[in-house]
Amino acid sequence: MIIPEYVLIIANSGRMLAQAAKNVGLKPIVIDIYADIDTLGYAYAFKQVVSLSEQYLTPAIEYFIQFYGVLPVIYGSGFEYYPQSLDYLNQRLPVFGNTSSTFFKLQNKPYFFTSLDKLSIPYPDISFIPPSDHGKWLVKPMQGQGGLGIRRNSLTEPLGSGDYWQRFQEGTQHSVLFLADKKKVQVIGFNTQWVISLSASQEFVFSGVVNSSGLQNDQKVLITGWLEKLVPLFGLRGLNSLDFIQEGDRFFILEINPRPSASMQLYDADLLTRHIKASQGELIDYFPVKSSYSGYQIVFATEDVIIPEGFEWPDGCMDLPKCGVTCRTGQPICSIIAHQKRASSVMNELKIKQLNLLKGFNTNGI
Repeated sequence: MIIPEYVLIIANSGRMLAQAAKNVGLKPIVIDIYADIDTLGYAYAFKQVVSLSEQYLTPAIEYFIQFYGVLPVIYGSGFEYYPQSLDYLNQRLPVFGNTSSTFFKLQNKPYFFTSLDKLSIPYPDISFIPPSDHGKWLVKPMQGQGGLGIRRNSLTEPLGSGDYWQRFQEGTQHSVLFLADKKKVQVIGFNTQWVISLSASQEFVFSGVVNSSGLQNDQKVLITGWLEKLVPLFGLRGLNSLDFIQEGDRFFILEINPRPSASMQLYDADLLTRHIKASQGELIDYFPVKSSYSGYQIVFATEDVIIPEGFEWPDGCMDLPKCGVTCRTGQPICSIIAHQKRASSVMNELKIKQLNLLKGFNTNGI
């Protein structure tokens, strides 16, 4: 098992992984899109790219290889839209996390849902042709992340070739964060998630998560049993998360995120080191002791915001844009985190932090 000195972090936003890497003594070299203030602070070296497409990623990666040699890679969100880039990464550099082959299988929705059928794992009805009934259906992109692009089915709206349909399912949205070594699963924690409606075409955008679920032990055993089937089937390795919906005593899988997710920030378990070790086939025993709860939330702009010069970010704010950056209505401004003894207190603190932050921009005349 090898723990490197340098690690190449690549994601839409590399702050979370760069922070985790630096916290365990690694030197993170970061490629991302946003170049947030705190990301730059954590990064040993940094390059900003327009997107994670191979066109823009290749020159940045080759630059760092030239100066630092062959670097191990940890990737985060964003490759859902550019799976070819992940294939290039797997061919060019050692990757901690899932292989491009595993990633492709999970992105291949017909294959994914057929696999769930074979394992007798329930999910909301799906269709790859326009549904014949007039029930509540959602239109979802084949390749997407964070709920972006999910919208209610409309008879008047033209549909793209990259869409499919899934029946709308009432219930509470959950996720489970877990480690895997391609054969075995190790659950880190169960979470509750929530979404925000930004517009008529963006009603289900991921907004936040808290490491509290209210699930009973037998319900957690049920979901863990599903993971024990899914991990060897897809060859999952490293840190992943599974999204699912609970309606009473019924549970439905939505998707697997085959990469470190935002919920990893809610656990004090040195998850980046364990992500690296699990990717090399080693799962470390984990005995969680929860004395408090944590929550993470994205703050979206309710109106156009220009980050003022010298703006003082309140405690608990992360993913901080530079002064002068314009955040348009509906775009993320930053994210916030809260820690409390009770889950309800976490939710209250997140709400207060968001209100105070947005009020701070208003009083600055933005």
